[in-house]
Amino acid sequence: MAGLWETWRSPAGERIRSFTIITTKPNELCAELHNRMPVVLKPAVWPLWLGEQPADMPQLKSLLAARPPTPGSPLPMPSKATWTTPPPNSPKPGG
Repeated sequence: MAGLWETWRSPAGERIRSFTIITTKPNELCAELHNRMPVVLKPAVWPLWLGEQPADMPQLKSLLAARPPTPGSPLPMPSKATWTTPPPNSPKPGG
């Protein structure tokens, strides 16, 4: 995933480590679930994103597009969730 991180000092002098995950418009598959999706970078472009290879701003921005759905994804889900144990705070059977 594409993200940004930084270590900085708070006004109180505490060392803060912060990060963000970069999102973009969803591909067709994710659009059924949400209006954003994380940017997933292919390993071949990691050196560009991480600054290990030179890249200009247009080149970096081009990496932030949604990846097309992968053949065979997502895994099929049952139409009704089944539990092997009751979820927390669920009502007891018959009550």
